[in-house]
Amino acid sequence: MRTTIRDIQQMRARGERIPMVTAYDYTSAQIADRAGIPMILVGDSLGMVVLGHESTVSVTLDEMIHHTRAVVRGARNALIIGDLPFLTYASPEQAVISAGRMLQEAGAQAVKLEGGVHIAPTIARLVHLGIPVMGHIGFTPQAVNQIGLRVQGRRANEARQLLEDALAVQEAGAFAIVLELVPAELAQAITERLHIPTIGIGAGAGCSGQVQVWHDLLGLYSDFVPRHARRYTDLATMIGEALTQYAQDVRTGTFPGPEHSSRMDPTELAAALGNLDES
Repeated sequence: MRTTIRDIQQMRARGERIPMVTAYDYTSAQIADRAGIPMILVGDSLGMVVLGHESTVSVTLDEMIHHTRAVVRGARNALIIGDLPFLTYASPEQAVISAGRMLQEAGAQAVKLEGGVHIAPTIARLVHLGIPVMGHIGFTPQAVNQIGLRVQGRRANEARQLLEDALAVQEAGAFAIVLELVPAELAQAITERLHIPTIGIGAGAGCSGQVQVWHDLLGLYSDFVPRHARRYTDLATMIGEALTQYAQDVRTGTFPGPEHSSRMDPTELAAALGNLDES
């Protein structure tokens, strides 16, 4: 049975830590689902780690729908959340259309969008229409060209604004909220003041749960390794070694072997070649 937003909120109420990862295709979604990850985010981070862009800004809604469909097909149990990309929710009306496509066409069960106080009316509109929303404050990647890639909320006035943002997102009806690149002390203080789960990324251990990018977690992406990412394995090296060995085996003729091939009755082959020669 697929995880619901109520399940996630009950995990928070019981004090259970909530793991979330990103995924962008059928196979990775299958693996995450089998590992028991309760929430999978189809993040617009695919712009960098899958499509090779410099930021998330270039990602389109059609691309997000394409990848979310694949993840939904691969994960049968996890709650699937699709990111709404840059400038696809500039107004409540546009957000309704974008989020509606994410649920109807892609099959996601929820959407995530960035922003605090200013985006709260949009969140409220979506929730009113039955669309579950995860918020996202702190460092918001879609605004990187304006705010830069840096920790948010270190000064008192900025920290106060982030708390107001979190409360506004909660009041608007979001079922959870991502805190990205927020000082650990501030993230914990925000978490303690909310009744919805907080999902941290570069925000310390005081959040209700954590999210990491698939490629960072597994050591697949080396263009930029964020400080908050922990590499649990180095798949890039392992894959590279496997490909090098495969290429060597092909060049030396040791692959494919008899066990990788099918056989044919010699008389059938002779008959086929004989008929061919006669023609």
